[in-house]
Amino acid sequence: MRVHTSTDSNSYTVWLEGDLDASSAILLDECIRQALEQQPDWLWIDCDRLVYISSAGIGVFVSYLEGMEQQNTRLALINVNPLIHNVFNMLGLSDLVPVATSKEEAVGFYSRGKLICP
Repeated sequence: MRVHTSTDSNSYTVWLEGDLDASSAILLDECIRQALEQQPDWLWIDCDRLVYISSAGIGVFVSYLEGMEQQNTRLALINVNPLIHNVFNMLGLSDLVPVATSKEEAVGFYSRGKLICP
């Protein structure tokens, strides 16, 4: 898997490319840890080029949810293909993390209070 990151004044974006499995989950974990050190308002995970996600990859996101809530960082997965979106839906994780086709759609989840953990 390849990971690219960028920041702006209030957000941090991580672009994922390839397969997010047990070995690459370590890389994602480090990227998220570094992002949260900057205390962004938003952490965008762009999944446009994400092909596969394993339980280890999903576990990375889940492990940070409480800490993000405490520091008021909103997590959203964007540009998610239908196959990966389905995985999050089947596990019930789309009630915790917006899994959306765009930033605007993800912001809408938070503004409408559709999430268990805003």
